[in-house]
Amino acid sequence: MTDQFFDLWLSGLMTLLAISLSICFIRLLRGPDVPNRTVAFDLIAVHAVGIFALFAVQRSSEVLLEGAIITAVLGFLGTVMLGRFLERGGPNR
Repeated sequence: MTDQFFDLWLSGLMTLLAISLSICFIRLLRGPDVPNRTVAFDLIAVHAVGIFALFAVQRSSEVLLEGAIITAVLGFLGTVMLGRFLERGGPNR
């Protein structure tokens, strides 16, 4: 009984994260400017890590946790690269 309840909670949390991720994706597409898109990109990476981690717990998979770590590192590096791009003048340079 508690195992089914736990799986139901995990599925609900993954659904909420997926809805929130789609809202962030809309912000990434619509803008209005590059700094907002950078924040949206970072939030998408955080959401992806959360979904990876919840799915790994649900499936008891260590490989998926490694995927979550890789996603976190790549999301961080992408945000740093976009920040450096903006710092150097962005697309108007």
